[in-house]
Amino acid sequence: MLHQLAIKNYATVDSLVIEFKPGMSAITGETGAGKSIILGALGLTLGDRADKTVIRSGTQKADISAEFDMAHIAVAQTWLGDNDLESADQPGLCILRRVISSDGRSRAYINGSPVTLTNLKELGEMLLDIHSQHEHQSLLHRQTHRRLLDEFGVQAELLDELGDSFQNWHDNFELLENLSQQSSDDSAQIQLLSYQLNELDELELGEGELESLETEFSRLNSADDLISAVNASLQISDEDESGNIESLLNQALAGLRKVAPKDIRIANMVGLLEAAEIQLSEAIAEMRDFADGFDADPERLEQINSRLSRIHNLARKHRIEPTALPELTRSLRSQLNDIEHSDEKLAELKALDADLREQFRKVAEKVSRQRQKATQSLANQVNAQLQQLGMPNARLEINLMPVNNDNPSSHGLESVEFLVSTNPGQEAKPLIKIASGGELSRISLAIQVITAQTSQTPSLVFDEVDVGIGGGVAKVVGELLRKLGESAQIICVTHQAQVASQAHNHLVVSKHTDDKSALTRIVELKQAEKVKEVARMLGGDEFSDESLAHAEQMVAS
Repeated sequence: MLHQLAIKNYATVDSLVIEFKPGMSAITGETGAGKSIILGALGLTLGDRADKTVIRSGTQKADISAEFDMAHIAVAQTWLGDNDLESADQPGLCILRRVISSDGRSRAYINGSPVTLTNLKELGEMLLDIHSQHEHQSLLHRQTHRRLLDEFGVQAELLDELGDSFQNWHDNFELLENLSQQSSDDSAQIQLLSYQLNELDELELGEGELESLETEFSRLNSADDLISAVNASLQISDEDESGNIESLLNQALAGLRKVAPKDIRIANMVGLLEAAEIQLSEAIAEMRDFADGFDADPERLEQINSRLSRIHNLARKHRIEPTALPELTRSLRSQLNDIEHSDEKLAELKALDADLREQFRKVAEKVSRQRQKATQSLANQVNAQLQQLGMPNARLEINLMPVNNDNPSSHGLESVEFLVSTNPGQEAKPLIKIASGGELSRISLAIQVITAQTSQTPSLVFDEVDVGIGGGVAKVVGELLRKLGESAQIICVTHQAQVASQAHNHLVVSKHTDDKSALTRIVELKQAEKVKEVARMLGGDEFSDESLAHAEQMVAS
């Protein structure tokens, strides 16, 4: 529900914070006091259009925010989660904010994050519905008509089944469309894939072949350097007659062995040199074996070089690394196989499309039957309510219009529209064509009273639903609003004492002026103050004792 509305530098408001409570809240005040300003500010937080003329004179920007308690509004919580706009600090609350600057620019925020006006409207319609002449009225939209009718008379489980059935069909249909589009280009694609695979097959690159070739190429390409280095080392180690490492090591060992028994440290030295002698002998043997068996083989080097060039060239052609060529071959072969068997897949998808359409149709027909049954029941109950609201000639009709069966809708086989006739013999017309705002508000009130037990909109605002009525009808309107306040939060702007007296909570708007400016204020009344305000509404500022007694009786009842 709406918890708080904070307004700063908007119209005649400098700074105002309004706390709202559950139940029915009446907003009253003299004409021109600023009741419309409160609703105008609230509408801005819900995405209404704005311009710089709403900014209080002498200030640079208007700042308005509405705080909602969302603990029990699952659909809005899901929407916030899907759009990553949850409040990290206060999970149960949601703040919608609007800032209008003196340059005419407007900025919107949800829980401190910048959003578009579309986002603001989408979320706002889940939180609050304003029933007035303003454009932010969901009852002027067909999707609201369908939602209200479905909530009134269609099983929720069946609606879920309808949505799932549609999604299953839609997912399969997209695959079918994509594959059908590909089929038109199959010939050219098969030719391209076949050519690419022929090149790769002719290459016949084996698993691990590339690494082996690169190692062998590196060795053969460095043949001269390798053999020269090994021969030079062999010469120094063993073959140099003037003094090689092996002979010098033998000489060192011979001298130390003579004196080793005399000192343990020299004995250790002998052991280390003897180990070195063994390792040197093994190294010399390895070098001789390498030098004797090494084959430079220029022809083999050329073959390897040619093979590597072919591999790298083909990899560059496909803009991949050479090591990825085997995976590319597998991928292209899989693509070619899919296309060559696409007719079979297409046939499967077409058969499945027919099955899924039939499944959707069966569920949608169940929904249609429940809608058809609910249509007359809802219309009858609303029409009975309109009689009590002083509209004896008003008649609501609910029109179910078939949609194209070739293009299933996630909402079923028909669209829903509320039509109303307000005069005898007059053809029923869409709600949006009703000229009188007061009539529209009372029709909305009648619909909401009947659907309140099933509606998901937690807060409803009625702007002067009592226009053009009085006496007993006004009392009925007040009773209906109070009854509606038992299942939803109701905020009602009214000029009728009979309506205001029914409210659980009462707020009064007043305007204070001086030579320089005008200021709008709003206060919540206590019980005694509420009686006086109702008395003022009955008899004016100079109300009599009789008016006061009448007001006390109305409030007490």
